[in-house]
Amino acid sequence: MKNERTNLFIIGDVHGCWNTYQEMLACWNPEQEVLIQVGDLIDRGNFSPQCLELSRDIASEFPDRTFFLRGNHEQMMLRYLRGEDTTGHWLSNGGTSTLVGFSEAKISAEDYLEWLHERSLVWENDSVIVSHAGITNADDPFDVDNRNGVLWNRGPYKDVGKIQVIGHTPQLDGKATFSANPPVWNIDSGAFKGVCLTGIKLDANGEVWEEINIPTHDADIR
Repeated sequence: MKNERTNLFIIGDVHGCWNTYQEMLACWNPEQEVLIQVGDLIDRGNFSPQCLELSRDIASEFPDRTFFLRGNHEQMMLRYLRGEDTTGHWLSNGGTSTLVGFSEAKISAEDYLEWLHERSLVWENDSVIVSHAGITNADDPFDVDNRNGVLWNRGPYKDVGKIQVIGHTPQLDGKATFSANPPVWNIDSGAFKGVCLTGIKLDANGEVWEEINIPTHDADIR
């Protein structure tokens, strides 16, 4: 998905850390910034259903200013809800507790099937490309089942002529990391591990002018 040249606010892997996520979202200026979230809103933390509900509400209110991408955990949930997960893959990767959370919150997981299906794999403009796990030299990096594709791989990354912004692989020192060759920002700072949630603000050319690190709220993972 391509978008006009404008300022960007990109948020890393949330993983059910709803309180931390809300604090991060308070840093967003919708009048000046497009909001992009790299996927993995769900699983691991205590509030996956609430993270989905909040994100869908924001997307409905700001349809042209928000882009919630698909992560591998959304893909696993999709396959489970469609009846395609015959091995319990999602359940063993956080899905069991997420389903309990849906039940406790009296929210229907099936109500999110269409919304999850509509999540794009990529957002890009002329200078920046955002995806969950980054683009490699895989034959088809946009195949959702390709373990070297944009939902699953952990590098090395391909030079695509743009700055990549990704998540998926936790950086546990509490901040984003940057690799120059090729240029890749990883903004997954291990929120579900009790480190922090990271967001970065960039101009349309990919120049980062602010990094925000919100320490994980205890309630999100306790």
